[in-house]
Amino acid sequence: MNTSAGKCLQPQEFLAGRLGKDGVDHLPPNMIGASERIKRWNQKSVVPRSIMVGDILNIAGYRFVDLPDRDELRQPFRDICAKLNLKGTILLSHEGINFFLAGPQQAIDSFIQYLDQDQRFKDLTIKISYTDYQPFNRMNVRLKKEIISIGLDHIKPAEFTGEEITPSEFKNWLDEGKEVLVLDTRNDYECRIGTFENALELDIKSFRDFPRAVGEMSEDLKDTPVVMFCTGGIRCEKASVVMLDAGFSNVKQLKGGILGYFEEVGGDYWNGDCFVFDHRVAVNPELDETEVAQCFACRNPLLVKDQQSEHYEVGVSCPYCIDRVN
Repeated sequence: MNTSAGKCLQPQEFLAGRLGKDGVDHLPPNMIGASERIKRWNQKSVVPRSIMVGDILNIAGYRFVDLPDRDELRQPFRDICAKLNLKGTILLSHEGINFFLAGPQQAIDSFIQYLDQDQRFKDLTIKISYTDYQPFNRMNVRLKKEIISIGLDHIKPAEFTGEEITPSEFKNWLDEGKEVLVLDTRNDYECRIGTFENALELDIKSFRDFPRAVGEMSEDLKDTPVVMFCTGGIRCEKASVVMLDAGFSNVKQLKGGILGYFEEVGGDYWNGDCFVFDHRVAVNPELDETEVAQCFACRNPLLVKDQQSEHYEVGVSCPYCIDRVN
């Protein structure tokens, strides 16, 4: 991995530097950040400790940052994840990094410490949850044009994005009944699983549809304070710029997204569950896996009522794809 000084720290060098003659993992003083960050998250989170008992630690993180060496980063990431037996997905583009990984806590600690060796990835904000099983089938490191695809080359969050609002401040706004347009930037199938009370849903199939949907919003809304949200915050980094470009004058993005809100303040003003992009399918405000399933045929998430439909047959069809199957 290339550091800001241009030195390439290979996975074998990184791991060799950590193992003592006794075979025990010894952290150098400058490498204690990852465990401490996870410890601090556990201490500050409103999530009950009773659900933090799984053997597998799930992390998600991203950063918009210029990566001219995108292609060269791929193999070192493959190697370190293989050595640590991690599974999930890392997306690399010239605009940044986006990842969803799972593994034992010690392995996750090591991965975060590896990330921290590159100043471009140091101290990333990371979403954390626990499961008692591995929610990913394999490990993928993919090269992409965008780490979240909207198809607008002029939008560069590393250079400019909308203002953030913290979960606590947003909840205070809702507590006070402050005038605000709460905007769900996610796809229609995600909104169906759960969203904030009175949130405006745009009925889009893909994030690439977001600019069109914004263009169809009423002119009367352009001076209304907007708080937009998505799962973890990455989509809003671009969506906020789309809205500002469209003439909306007061746009804020929920820091950390829905998962950050759950971590910091819990489930107040939230209805339902939150769709996530792994085998858990959805989590509740306690970050616990729920009964939402996924259709193997069309990949739509299915609420309990959908699973009770006569059109649902595991691996064959569900209420959302039965017409195509027939």
